[in-house]
Amino acid sequence: MLRPFWRMRRGMTLGAQGVVIDEQDRVLLVRHGYRPGWFFPGGGVEWGETLEDALLRELEEEVGVTLTGPPVLHGIFSNNANFPGDHIAVYLVREWSRAGEYRQKGEIAETGMFASDEVPALTDLGTRHRFAEIFDNAPLSARWKP
Repeated sequence: MLRPFWRMRRGMTLGAQGVVIDEQDRVLLVRHGYRPGWFFPGGGVEWGETLEDALLRELEEEVGVTLTGPPVLHGIFSNNANFPGDHIAVYLVREWSRAGEYRQKGEIAETGMFASDEVPALTDLGTRHRFAEIFDNAPLSARWKP
């Protein structure tokens, strides 16, 4: 009950997502159990966390990914279409490990590794734009869904 009130009174929410890339330049995507489409793994930044703290926590919790090197900030994007004041920090993650095919049951319905030219049809539009920026040298946009 306090969170919705806080969201209405607060000017901004913040999330962190990881573009987890393997040796073949495939990217790890997730499909949630509570909304349609495919997305980069990640989630909200909690009180007292840095963006990188949230990224590390969310990758571990959602998909069992442990970073073995530093993530690289790709950009911070306004996601006002989702919620006024929402922002998403997107990190490139090239140094990582994953024990098996772990996924957080109940939240993550499915995971998969996808090449940039094999992105599933139901991939979120903002996620598709980040693919184009990272792999096709498309211009960086300040908005999640330009």
